[in-house]
Amino acid sequence: MAEILRSIGIIARALDSIANIEFKQYDLTKGQYLYLVRIGENPGLIQEQLAEMVKVDRTTAARAVQKLEAKGLVTRLPDDNNKKIKRLFLSDQGKKVHPIIERENAYSNQIALESLTNTQSAELERLLHIVSQNIDKNWNYVKKGNQRHY
Repeated sequence: MAEILRSIGIIARALDSIANIEFKQYDLTKGQYLYLVRIGENPGLIQEQLAEMVKVDRTTAARAVQKLEAKGLVTRLPDDNNKKIKRLFLSDQGKKVHPIIERENAYSNQIALESLTNTQSAELERLLHIVSQNIDKNWNYVKKGNQRHY
């Protein structure tokens, strides 16, 4: 059986480490850039949706959003129909940092795929999407309190 999860983990940790170092100058730490970019891509999403996107529990997402808000990068605005619901948006400062994070992501993708052909890159993306969907099913299953049987 292929040990792809080890390679995926190494890649993810290396890129996360690089991003944490490079984004330190913007006062972003411990993966906060990921929350910022998802909010920028999906303005108006709610915290629960954000937690689902980055595959963390609600408490972890809440802490990250709170820190980003304290740094002036994110704002919470009440929903038009339900004032209890707070929607997440990038602040003006967050909108300045967002394109920098996007450029870093594009560059990291370019570096990661530089020795692959376009066909190989497309196939890798297709296969990783399938792997991601498989893991997502398990993540949701365990998140709901179920036990996996291995």
